[in-house]
Amino acid sequence: MPDPSAAEPGAEILGVGADLEPGTLLDAYRSGMFPMPVERNGPIGWWSPDPRGIMPLGGLRVSASLRKSARKFVTTIDQDFSAVIGLCADPSRPHGWIDGAVIEAYEELYRLGYAHSVETRTPDGDLVGGLYGIEIDGLFAGESMFSLERDASKVALMRLVDLLRAAPQVERRLLDVQWRTDHLATLGVIEIPRSRYLELLQATRGVEPVFEVPADL
Repeated sequence: MPDPSAAEPGAEILGVGADLEPGTLLDAYRSGMFPMPVERNGPIGWWSPDPRGIMPLGGLRVSASLRKSARKFVTTIDQDFSAVIGLCADPSRPHGWIDGAVIEAYEELYRLGYAHSVETRTPDGDLVGGLYGIEIDGLFAGESMFSLERDASKVALMRLVDLLRAAPQVERRLLDVQWRTDHLATLGVIEIPRSRYLELLQATRGVEPVFEVPADL
């Protein structure tokens, strides 16, 4: 695996190829990288953006309208990982990149207790939004989210932030969102240099994870 600390400033793709086996993926996240095809249906690239987008756990911006929306929904944890990643992979979404190989790889990480989902549901239980990501020690690396109703993905993010903020050693926890987009910026996401990200990542080592291993393991 490439070493992100040795990468040229501003470089994003540090390598191309390799497999999506659990050990490969976990080593990548631990070193500060994540996988994503370099183009739709293209080979897997190993990315380490500079700057990197993170959500400060004390910086989530929740508007009055979002709080109102949150009252309409119910959130659940790890109840339907396959449905969440499947909806995130909808090929009709702009810039969609999640293919069958990625789904298979992350479902295996879910089975092993490293991948997790937050689901947003209507009071009747219908799945209308959610997100998924990887948790290793004190790192939660957000991968993708989807929304079928207004604010449903944001409500899932609110639940995730609440879980992480309530956990012990919150000062050593890191919520990685890869890039700061205009949409995520409205929620409080910031950019930091890759070098600073790697420092924060190192501090997450040994922190007790928040999510539990799925009960059926």
